[in-house]
Amino acid sequence: MEEEIKINKDDKEFMLKAVKERGKNLELASSRLQDDEEVVEQALLQDGEALEFASDRIKGNKKLVLLAVETAPWTVCYASEKLKADKEVMLKSCQKDGQTLYYASEELRDDKEVVKAAVENKGIIIKYASFRLRNDKELAQIAVQQNKQSYYFITPERKQDEEIKKIME
Repeated sequence: MEEEIKINKDDKEFMLKAVKERGKNLELASSRLQDDEEVVEQALLQDGEALEFASDRIKGNKKLVLLAVETAPWTVCYASEKLKADKEVMLKSCQKDGQTLYYASEELRDDKEVVKAAVENKGIIIKYASFRLRNDKELAQIAVQQNKQSYYFITPERKQDEEIKKIME
């Protein structure tokens, strides 16, 4: 199949069929088809991880990045910088995989809703939150309850909080 794809990598109808069977076949498509919204959408419907092989222009397409994040939240790492600063995209990603807060813009690392979604999913990820939010009592409690290792990443002030000390006992 791979040889057949290499021969037909710029044939849109052939590649549509190929990516519907296996989304990551997008890697073998021509750069023209890696930039074709219809082809990429079909690849992402089959496998969100195919975003890795989409063109840079497509990686800035909010609709398609959201489609990828639906089944493969970590693929937000391939999104454009603009979309890494888009609250809807990062919130959806962080709700599914807290680790993706790592890829969020500095502004979103200081957005309580986004950070809370990430920390509820993976407490230790509080280490990527802004200092202000690492000092937020509610977020510190959620993080430490979810993962006691999170204690090492909250602020000194929060480490002195009696309720957080009780969680650590």
